[in-house]
Amino acid sequence: MSDNKTDLSKYIREIPNWPRQDILFRDITPLLGNADAFITAINAMAEDFKNDNIKYVAAVEARGFIFGAAIAEKLQAGFIPIRKAGKLPYKTESFTYDLEYGSDTIQVHQDALKPGDKVLLVDDLLATGGTVNAAAELIKKIGGIVAGMSFLIELTSLNGREKIKEYKISAQIKY
Repeated sequence: MSDNKTDLSKYIREIPNWPRQDILFRDITPLLGNADAFITAINAMAEDFKNDNIKYVAAVEARGFIFGAAIAEKLQAGFIPIRKAGKLPYKTESFTYDLEYGSDTIQVHQDALKPGDKVLLVDDLLATGGTVNAAAELIKKIGGIVAGMSFLIELTSLNGREKIKEYKISAQIKY
């Protein structure tokens, strides 16, 4: 049985120098592979938003989908996939944002929600905040209200929270 007292950080594997030199990669696959840890993570990530009348949980591919769909079920909400450009089959809305080197574009179906619907954005990791901020702008562009953001891990030294400080933010593990 899972509980919120489980130390989730013990299920995060550290991989030095990946994907490049001087990067310490936080690998979540051990957590995903442990049923109790995964259930505890989902429960904890949903907890701060259980009374917020969330209509949809939205997440950016790929790891965000793992947590987002499970949290949507937990909150009895629908799930909205946000994907990289060219991956969605219906009419889409796009948002392009800057990366450290270049830019990226994410998309969502134009009819993913009704104007005024409350949306929780979910991802495995909050780093610089660029992707989740872009996802928030995309949700607002199609008429949704971003009710908050929930992360498994936050890398505090990268100050991503500063970019999204206008939102209610929850992170379970902080490094």
